[in-house]
Amino acid sequence: MSAGTFRRGLTPSALAVVMIAFAVQGFGYAAVVSALPTFKQRIGLSETMLSGILLAVCVAAAGGSVLADVIAVRWGSRWAIAAGFLMQTVALCVAVNTTTLVLFTAAVFVYGVGLGTVDASANMAGALAEARSSQPVFGRLYAAYTVAAILGALATAGTASTPLSRTTPVAAAAVFAATAAMLVVRYGDHYRSQRPTSSASAAERRLPRSGIWLVGGLVFAAFVVDSAVSAWSTLYLQDGLHSGPSIAPLAYAGYLGVVLLGRLVADPLVARWGRTSTGLIGVLVALAGCLLVVAAHLPGPAVVGFALAGAAAGLLVPVAFSWAGELLPARSDEVIARVNLFNYGGALVGAVALGALAGNAPALGFGFALPAVALLLALPLLRAHG
Repeated sequence: MSAGTFRRGLTPSALAVVMIAFAVQGFGYAAVVSALPTFKQRIGLSETMLSGILLAVCVAAAGGSVLADVIAVRWGSRWAIAAGFLMQTVALCVAVNTTTLVLFTAAVFVYGVGLGTVDASANMAGALAEARSSQPVFGRLYAAYTVAAILGALATAGTASTPLSRTTPVAAAAVFAATAAMLVVRYGDHYRSQRPTSSASAAERRLPRSGIWLVGGLVFAAFVVDSAVSAWSTLYLQDGLHSGPSIAPLAYAGYLGVVLLGRLVADPLVARWGRTSTGLIGVLVALAGCLLVVAAHLPGPAVVGFALAGAAAGLLVPVAFSWAGELLPARSDEVIARVNLFNYGGALVGAVALGALAGNAPALGFGFALPAVALLLALPLLRAHG
């Protein structure tokens, strides 16, 4: 991306549509994960079966990230966002209307592809917005995601005391996804990242692999924590600590509250102390939270621990994707698509491996030592960036 490419500033509508994409993604994901106990009971899933389904989501989402790269380079990131949301719409409609394992698994797989496509392409659009505006925007974009995710989790908690089905927020997420697809096609940025031509030199075709691995490692650590909390916190409180159905989703809501706080203060912290120090704050606070979950055997302290764990995703994720957008600006779509793959590696460890190692709901608390280890491994990566 040359300087001339961004002579036209970022229009309010272009930034708004990216924020909407982040928000719809956040609401939908939170609605789905906080409804997992309902799906588990309706379809008769064990923790092992649920781990297998979450594994399918991770694999499908990784494929979606690759698909986003292909679509974005050919047609632009707005079309990749739209395609991902349309897949989510279909998948969520099937999921809320089926009681059979085969259809539910198929729907979850399609949802995973759509999830990964939007994850990658929305970050591509965010990097483009940041370059056009010449100021940080990832903090506010991820804040929009988090606000909507909190609403999604609270919506699930709220339906527990009403005649509405607890999957009603999931159905609403399908409607929001379809609407977002139409908006992003109409108002999204038309820019397309260009791959080097066949006549380009080897150096021109090469992506910054070491930078991708360093930034990707931070994304991996943050999403080990994020996926562990989002997938298992509600189940752990409800089935492991025997909290009520209206209390269990509050663990994820509390987590998202700290994530939101981190994302609101990320840009000021980076301006004052730099990215490395900001990331270090996130790692240490989240580490304390994970250790509290391991030690806690009551719902109250566990909710506090889950909340503190949100500092990792709150600070590390926007910082990491902002770094990724700067690695090779002319090919930022390709770079971000690859960095985004580390998201799903983190999900495999945080959601799937944690559930498989724990084996049953009461043991899930001890399983949160696993994201604590991932956070410790992020420390040398931060030093390398510094």
